[in-house]
Amino acid sequence: MNFTEEQFSTWAGPPSDSEKQRIANTENAVKKAVEASDALRNRSVRVYAQGSYRNRVNVRADSDVDVAVLYDGAFFYDGIEGRALNTMGYEDGAYSYSQFRTDVGNALRDYFKDGVVTEGNKAFDVKANTYRVEADVIPLFEFRHFWGDGTWETGVALFPKTGARIVNWHEQHYRNGVHKNAATNRSFKGLVRIIKTLRYRMLADGIASAKTAPSFMLESLIYNLPDEGMSFNQWVDEFRSALATIYHSTVNIEDCEKWVEVNELKWLFHGQPWTHADANAFALDCWNYAGYES
Repeated sequence: MNFTEEQFSTWAGPPSDSEKQRIANTENAVKKAVEASDALRNRSVRVYAQGSYRNRVNVRADSDVDVAVLYDGAFFYDGIEGRALNTMGYEDGAYSYSQFRTDVGNALRDYFKDGVVTEGNKAFDVKANTYRVEADVIPLFEFRHFWGDGTWETGVALFPKTGARIVNWHEQHYRNGVHKNAATNRSFKGLVRIIKTLRYRMLADGIASAKTAPSFMLESLIYNLPDEGMSFNQWVDEFRSALATIYHSTVNIEDCEKWVEVNELKWLFHGQPWTHADANAFALDCWNYAGYES
């Protein structure tokens, strides 16, 4: 083995209290920016930390936090025809996503000032200081997938400056991750932190498969492992079992075609920028990088 049980145990641990505080400071600063905005303060807007920080699978190498700025006074949708929505009492919203994105950008620049805010394709980057971490602030609209009986699943939608609409399922991801962690005696999130830490090390050492294995995919790979396979007394043994299962399950798409994202609403290997072959190559390289023997 190239790493010790002590190292794995450290990597598996949750963020430090000081790191949690800097994340909270970042979220609060964005909330204050929204509250100070004439264009936003009276609208139905919610601000919350998202991604690996909220889901408590962040590691030391995660340099920034995703902060969602969600407008839920209107929504985008799919799964049902527009005329059916009209019969249910809905009407077209007057406040557009593009205007909302403009208002969020102006609010951030007015509050942080001095070149701290940079606009990207999907989000606004807010630079870090000693008080807060760097943030990607993402303007979002509510999204609803309607079922045939008129009920719906609630997610979020964003429109990049270039590219198609992106739909995510934050609450479902968070809820399922909490349940999986409890069902595995906290092994789920520990294993995610370990595999993410090793990926960052592999990236630094120039291992190609780490470039096509984003953190979101890795978290979902661990999520699809059976709960009963996370019952070892040592992280080194537990992670060995996890990598072996991922490797053998991703050799052929037939064995993992029903694997899902943590939200359980999207397939992991259908319509994604990664493939089962990417997961398989990473699992093998990670196995060798960690120094496991066959």
